[in-house]
Amino acid sequence: MSKVGLIIGREIKSKLTNKTFIIMTFLTPLIFIGALGLIFWTSMPEKIEQNLLVLDETGLFQNTLKGNDFISLTFSKEQISEAQDNFQNSEYSGILYIFKGSDGNIIPKARLLYKKNPGLAFKTYIRTELERIYYEYKLKANNIDPNIITNARQGLVIDMEKVDENGEIKNSEGIQLFSFAMGLIMMIFILMYGMMVFRSVMEEKTNRIVEVIVSSVRPFELMIGKIIGVALVGIIQFTVTTLLTGILSMVLSGIFLKDINTMKMKFDDQNAVVHKLGTNAGTHLNNTAEFKDNQKMFETINQLQKINFWEVGLYFFLFFIGGYLFYSSLLAAIGSAVDSESDSQQFMLPVMLPLMIGYFLAIKIMISPESNAVIIGSFIPFTSPIVMMARIPQGVPAWQVLSSLAILYVSFICTTWLAGKIYRTGILMYGKKTSWREIGKWLFYK
Repeated sequence: MSKVGLIIGREIKSKLTNKTFIIMTFLTPLIFIGALGLIFWTSMPEKIEQNLLVLDETGLFQNTLKGNDFISLTFSKEQISEAQDNFQNSEYSGILYIFKGSDGNIIPKARLLYKKNPGLAFKTYIRTELERIYYEYKLKANNIDPNIITNARQGLVIDMEKVDENGEIKNSEGIQLFSFAMGLIMMIFILMYGMMVFRSVMEEKTNRIVEVIVSSVRPFELMIGKIIGVALVGIIQFTVTTLLTGILSMVLSGIFLKDINTMKMKFDDQNAVVHKLGTNAGTHLNNTAEFKDNQKMFETINQLQKINFWEVGLYFFLFFIGGYLFYSSLLAAIGSAVDSESDSQQFMLPVMLPLMIGYFLAIKIMISPESNAVIIGSFIPFTSPIVMMARIPQGVPAWQVLSSLAILYVSFICTTWLAGKIYRTGILMYGKKTSWREIGKWLFYK
């Protein structure tokens, strides 16, 4: 086996036998899926039964205010003082008191008395229903049919689809947050595994182990072996994490699948009703509003389904390898040039700054995906892994993606050559504070 192969094997073995590395490999999918499940669970409406006593002094809401699947309403003519005195011993969870304004005008005002706080969703539903009923009342008072207003305010759906260079519709506009997430994940992975190379180099230099190693191996071979070894470790960890995440995702989707299917069936029913009543009278404003909310959610789901995840996954792998190789060579050079992590701060800024620029360009993609800054950033090797990865889900011409990959890999060869010159000198330099001027001299050493 070649010397580089031995170094690669040593690097892989040291990482794969590290307890912290093993624990984080299996713990990361649990944390990710757990956080995703928590977000999904907390975003789902919690159906807590509410039994509400309604005291309506206006008489406007007696036959028009309705409950829903988890809110039941009971109307009463008793006085608010009497209802309030008996409230704690009653079966009701709350009292909705609707009364006229101080000037006697019919414009309703309301108070909600409760034993336990019912939450924002409950308050929003009651307020929306009261506003809707009063709005319909004002329209009818002016001889305006509310159904005419409702039917005139139909939502307009715009399907944005990208046409490729061959004139074919290749992809939808995608999900902007998904695109940004791809760029963010790319930045995290490049930084995480690049820093792994940096710390490995600096640790061996600090422990003086490298003095023994370079007696048998050329410094450049040692640097290449470390970079490739950590890259293979990253691929192994990424593969295991992806498989575990996929399995846990299927389990998570099975848990919430029932709720999603129920919502989908309800949306389909609403869709049929809205299309049927769109040309006839009888449409309710609350039905239309609820339909629009569900429509936006399922439009998002449909857009996600149009994304070619196999293509996105392939490009993610290629840009991750290219970006990792590009940055890890620079970080390996920095690790060889310093004696401690605190001394590396002045050298880390030029490396970290392009990553941050790529991050902000990924944010800009959500606002202006075809801006000049975004397009230029997707070709510059310092930012292209992040920016191009954020653009790909929204549809990018193949020549741009391939050109960006070619520039990235050629740049890696150049940075590795430069980093090798710094590494061969810096790895054996001790007791002297390194400066940019000193590093510049190392580049011209023979």
